[in-house]
Amino acid sequence: MTKIKKKPEVKYGIQITKPHSKEMYSHNDMVAKEMKFNIRDAWANEVIKFKGEGEWPIHGYDHDGESFDTTPKIVEIQKEVCAIGYGNGYTVNEVQKDFLQELENMANWQLHEVYSYMCFKEYVPRTSFMMLGFEWQKHEYDGRFASNGEMTSPVLESEGYDGALNENFDGREEYYK
Repeated sequence: MTKIKKKPEVKYGIQITKPHSKEMYSHNDMVAKEMKFNIRDAWANEVIKFKGEGEWPIHGYDHDGESFDTTPKIVEIQKEVCAIGYGNGYTVNEVQKDFLQELENMANWQLHEVYSYMCFKEYVPRTSFMMLGFEWQKHEYDGRFASNGEMTSPVLESEGYDGALNENFDGREEYYK
């Protein structure tokens, strides 16, 4: 019985490989920068409502002690990024410091999953491209398509990649100009 060779998967002009190729890492790092910017922007838009000061809101009460039925958006965003929650006794500034540190240190695989959920909940906008090489996401968060099909990753253009993918491509230098 002969084995049929599986056609390589290509997205944004980059062949998906395991382990990840140099192009996949570069592409994912580029997407991660956009994701982190969008998350920081969503966070800043919520923090400004508190003027950067005051007590951290908890479910049921806002920063002025007024009662409400839903969890504030700032708390929902914080829960997506940080592994821990915050209750009474924390200020917005203290939580912000931890939030930004957690976001900065987040691994790409984790960022891929978190961003997918946040985009699904409409906390953050769609990105230009999806990360590559991760098999699961809650929601496809890329929103950029060319009229003739899929966009090509800018990573390929900046690295001098000639666009040729052959069936044995594995990320080695000989495939570059």
